[in-house]
Amino acid sequence: MRAVGQNDKKWPFGGVRIGLAVLALASIASGCGPDGSAPVEPAGGQPPLKAPPARALDAYATKLRAAHAARVAAAKRWGLKRVPLTAPPPPAKKPRITTRDGFEVDGHRRLELPPVFTTVPTDEKILFLTIDDGAEKDPAFLRMMSELKVPYSAFLSDYLVKEDYGYFKEMQDRGVGLHNHTLRHPYLPALSYARQEREICGMQRVIEKRYGERPVLFRPPYGNYDKATLRAAKACGITHVPLWNEEVFADHWEYREWDRDLHPGDIVLSHFRGREDWEGTMPDMIRRFLDKVTAEGYAVARLEDYL
Repeated sequence: MRAVGQNDKKWPFGGVRIGLAVLALASIASGCGPDGSAPVEPAGGQPPLKAPPARALDAYATKLRAAHAARVAAAKRWGLKRVPLTAPPPPAKKPRITTRDGFEVDGHRRLELPPVFTTVPTDEKILFLTIDDGAEKDPAFLRMMSELKVPYSAFLSDYLVKEDYGYFKEMQDRGVGLHNHTLRHPYLPALSYARQEREICGMQRVIEKRYGERPVLFRPPYGNYDKATLRAAKACGITHVPLWNEEVFADHWEYREWDRDLHPGDIVLSHFRGREDWEGTMPDMIRRFLDKVTAEGYAVARLEDYL
């Protein structure tokens, strides 16, 4: 039973309505009438039949139990300390995303350039996992994320993705959003506007051709950008430029904030890397990520649902 909070103050009879609904469902499930009377026994001594709503309720409860059991088994199979928490439903009204203080470029608002941000405004204890580039193409990682039902967003560079477009198609088929991380992963502020536009628009065309969707999210390589970057991104159809507040590796975490802690709505960065670059594999990275966030009471949500 939940504690009384702000919503209860706004809706003083909300708790009463919920309570009545629960009692009604309980009556239906038990086969009793609304006045609490016992169900009528059918002829032949057979147990009373449940009404259709009760059968639907039972089926839904069975489905939830099966889904939870599958997550428990998957968590054990992949060596997690705890079962990952499930994120709440995304808000019907999306939060207003603005550029983080100190991350603006000259004329940012006047030119209506895409917002650059590291955290999504929310009071929920949720985080967003984003994974960059596309160097490592580990089938075990795909299985792990699918079995654990953990959402994430991929920011891809074509010079790496083209080694195996099919791997990322399989990822997309499992519900993962594929986004823009440029064609060749250059340091963009060193390039002219025209060359930056080729990098960004070129990757837009690759993703649209290979995966059927033109991205609206873009992450500049290394997190570096200038006014020309954001102008080019806007011209290429980009609406948001998410950066990150934490970065997780197979063997450690790194933090942007002074408190070296997680915060509601933080965007977490990682990379498609393996033992050639890390002291571990991508499943090792996911174990480190999930063990920490779950222990601190955070669930992982889908970034696209909040933008």
